[in-house]
Amino acid sequence: MRKTTAKLADGRELIYFDADDAAPRDSTDLRPLESTTAHSEVRLDPATGDRVTIAAHRQGRIHHPPADECPLCPSRDGRLGEIPAADYDVVVFENRFPALALGAGTAGGGAGPLHVSSPGTGRCEVVCFTADHDLSFADLGEAKAGLVLDAWIDRTAELAALPGVRQVFCFENRGAEIGVTLAHPHGQIYAFPFTTARTAKMAGRAAAHRARTGRNLFEDLLAAELADPVRVVLAGEHWTAFVPYAARWPYECHLYPNRRVADLTRLTGPERSEFPQLYLELLRRFDRLFIQGGQTAPVAPTPYIAAWHQAPTLGGGELALHLELFTIRRTVGKLKFLAGVESGMDTFINDVSPEAAAQRLREVAS
Repeated sequence: MRKTTAKLADGRELIYFDADDAAPRDSTDLRPLESTTAHSEVRLDPATGDRVTIAAHRQGRIHHPPADECPLCPSRDGRLGEIPAADYDVVVFENRFPALALGAGTAGGGAGPLHVSSPGTGRCEVVCFTADHDLSFADLGEAKAGLVLDAWIDRTAELAALPGVRQVFCFENRGAEIGVTLAHPHGQIYAFPFTTARTAKMAGRAAAHRARTGRNLFEDLLAAELADPVRVVLAGEHWTAFVPYAARWPYECHLYPNRRVADLTRLTGPERSEFPQLYLELLRRFDRLFIQGGQTAPVAPTPYIAAWHQAPTLGGGELALHLELFTIRRTVGKLKFLAGVESGMDTFINDVSPEAAAQRLREVAS
């Protein structure tokens, strides 16, 4: 892998991740951009302890541009976008409309002890998986998928080292149904100034399990799924994919390294080498979930969220790296909406049994 760092016209950082034999990339941004300022703050909900980021400046971000105006496509044929080069392998750059930024300014602090806020300090990055606008992650070859993994690892290490960063979150939103505003195949990385609520909850469960049993929760969880593999979807030498026992989403699959590690930077060479094969197969199975009888291709690409769970930079020793992949589609033409019970009470009701979902994901194997 070759890593090349450049600056965009407004001062944001851009990083090319290329195969070693790729041609050098042009890093000159010719757009007349003005610098932007992120005015965000993190407010504490006094009733739940959850943190909410207020980032009103994001209302003006680009929303569903036509394909010939996509800002994530290479800059060529007279069109200038976020990536100055005429071609690229994988690119990471600072989001122009970030929810969190190192220069987020100072928060007001609130009007009393129940109104607690802090600056929205952190960093938000965009990861472009390929220069080809019409592809998806599932269409990437193993070498390109491995390059994306290299980028995730690099960014996890660098962002975790920034002052004030407590957790690094790499993820992909795919599909308009999920809320994606740009169709180009891409993901994002958030460097949070706090430990997210979901991670804190898992850390609490892991600590309680350790106190009760003397063992690690996530090691026991993976061992239990392998001992009774009714929910196992894929099993490799270094990775295992399974539908969780209490899956929240109609089709949800978790991908764990068989050796517990805290974050992406701890993966070994063999673990990094095997990941693309299993992950690409899992994504392709998701795309085949909703093929009806007699069809050879899905009616529409499966919308999904792919989320890397990593330990926070402080106090995350019991947590285990894993990737969570799920779709909000529950059957052909029907979505799983988070209505009253889910949105109002944070209590999920799943329309598909985890065992049936795992069986379906095994049936659609390549």
